[in-house]
Amino acid sequence: MEGILPLFKEKGMTSHDCVFKLRKILKTKKIGHTGTLDPDVSGVLPICIGRATKVAEFITDAGKSYEGEVTLGYSTHTEDASGEVVERKTIERIIPRQEIEQVLKELTGSISQTPPMFSAVKVNGKRLYEYARKGIEVERPTRLVNIYSIELLDDRLDFSGETISFRFRVTCGKGTYIRTLAVMMGERLGFPAHMSDLIRIQSADYTLSDCLTLEEVEMRMENGTIQEILRPIESALAYLPKYVINDKIAEKVKNGAVLPIPQSLINEENPIAVETTDGMVLAIYVHHSEKEGMMKPLKVLRTIG
Repeated sequence: MEGILPLFKEKGMTSHDCVFKLRKILKTKKIGHTGTLDPDVSGVLPICIGRATKVAEFITDAGKSYEGEVTLGYSTHTEDASGEVVERKTIERIIPRQEIEQVLKELTGSISQTPPMFSAVKVNGKRLYEYARKGIEVERPTRLVNIYSIELLDDRLDFSGETISFRFRVTCGKGTYIRTLAVMMGERLGFPAHMSDLIRIQSADYTLSDCLTLEEVEMRMENGTIQEILRPIESALAYLPKYVINDKIAEKVKNGAVLPIPQSLINEENPIAVETTDGMVLAIYVHHSEKEGMMKPLKVLRTIG
């Protein structure tokens, strides 16, 4: 069994929980997820099975989209709804729509984020949440993340109340913490804030409409139709530039040969998917660090013949 299973992760489960359950349902050990979703977050979690585990990182590196809710008026130690309240501030003014939209505009593009203490980022060999659970505060690395778009999903012209909540849709790059983005929205509006709800609606090319629940996967396994819903390895690499090769070059690719970079891809910074004329990706290549004008295999996915 091989392919990519777009799973709908329900709230209350970790990504690891999903993998553990799927190993039992699918009766195979070679399974991996493609980027952690917090227990409080539901939505699209592509699962790689069999040989597809080789391309998990390319799904993780692709863009993601979320729909979430930020609540202004109090913040939590985990930056989401499950955390303990650490700061409160009653909202005593009306916030006009234009002010929120301006903040969303300011947070679009390349921005700096500091990961929350309750996150899987490693510092000195340990994940931040391991320190956080022991009450230990450590210095966290600030990093640049890419926010491609943020849209306000609320048609109110003015926002008022002791606390204020509004929904938004965001499309972003790898490593973005939406919890932290919600906190940053609050900071720019002048109030403590937290992410009160979140669902991932897309990961790479996989959307909510593609997803199955664990229960549906189990039913598919029982009636023998599981392979019908597994997506091919190529679907994970759709966003990569392609180099279509003939059978003669394919023989070299399966042996891990270094190849000249096609002129059309000479300035390409992303990895290159090398595929046959019928669309089967054999390997993923990158620019050779020592041989100018050449590329070398990063991963050989398939051999033929």
